[in-house]
Amino acid sequence: MKLMTFNTTLAYTTLHPYFQQRIHQNEPLARHSSFGVGGSADIWLSIEHRKELNDLVSLCAQEQWPLLVVGASSNILYADAGVRGIVASIAMQNYTIEEQSAETALVIADAGVRWGPLLKELLPLGWSGLEFGIGIPGTLGAGVISNVGTRNQNLGQVLEWIEILDASSCNQTEIGAFPPATMLRRYQYEDLDLRYRHSRFRNHRLTYIDAQGQLVFPKRGLIDPAELIVTLSLRVHRADPTKLDNLLQQYMQKREQDDPEQQHLGSIFKDPTGTTAHALIEQAGLAGKKHGNAQISERNANYFVNLGGATASDIIALIIEAHQQVRAKSDVQLSPNIELLGEWQEQA
Repeated sequence: MKLMTFNTTLAYTTLHPYFQQRIHQNEPLARHSSFGVGGSADIWLSIEHRKELNDLVSLCAQEQWPLLVVGASSNILYADAGVRGIVASIAMQNYTIEEQSAETALVIADAGVRWGPLLKELLPLGWSGLEFGIGIPGTLGAGVISNVGTRNQNLGQVLEWIEILDASSCNQTEIGAFPPATMLRRYQYEDLDLRYRHSRFRNHRLTYIDAQGQLVFPKRGLIDPAELIVTLSLRVHRADPTKLDNLLQQYMQKREQDDPEQQHLGSIFKDPTGTTAHALIEQAGLAGKKHGNAQISERNANYFVNLGGATASDIIALIIEAHQQVRAKSDVQLSPNIELLGEWQEQA
């Protein structure tokens, strides 16, 4: 599909009346990345209502404006060269509790709801089941993509269903043609292929590193991703609020012990079967290794930290070195657990 040249000024002028203070031109992505790196997005805006998302997708398809939809960017490494087109952050944050019985309920939440604030409201009410997510910095919707969780629990274990905005037909629109209508689609748990750090939405999204240490990028569409999670349903059950508060404190203490103090992304690599990525990286002698102002954490070698002023190039150099050294020393091919978004090919 041939795309028109993106006119930043035209797009900004068109969208500003609708988003006003929520839209920014030439926005530094470092402000929105947990790692604190990345170039500028031509346009950055936040989506607070489902209709805004639907209208934006339709407009971008009609005008052939590239649209990248993200959550809290806690698991994203943006390129130093930035992102061309529009980056839209899902900030829809409403939820309701639908009681199913005296002991159970469904939390019906927008995709932009964040774990921390939600749990701080649910637990004093005596609703349990989501405590494992207290230290997860991202949004619920983005959490479905990677089936986030801890070693013992994950989102898939409490997920009932999700609703998505299916924009896949928009990626087939030819220049000058009216964009096909987007549609809402509901997926049940069994439709999502939820496994360790995996869902059906991740099949074609992750970059991988080949045997020569080269980055291999997935193909991106005009609307990326083409299936946009808007709502999800999570099962919770009754429990003693005091016990929940104690459990919450335990989870928080464990997170504080494990997580580095400096800016960092989530786990860089998935854990291979039978071992952990951080153990393999430590065995390769790379804990504490630096490149520029980025470092492999000495506390947990599967976290890479920004010592201050790091670039995306610094962190990707460490990722490739860790991948290649582990492959050479342990004969294990580590799989990245983060997304690389933006103009990486141009940067290379």
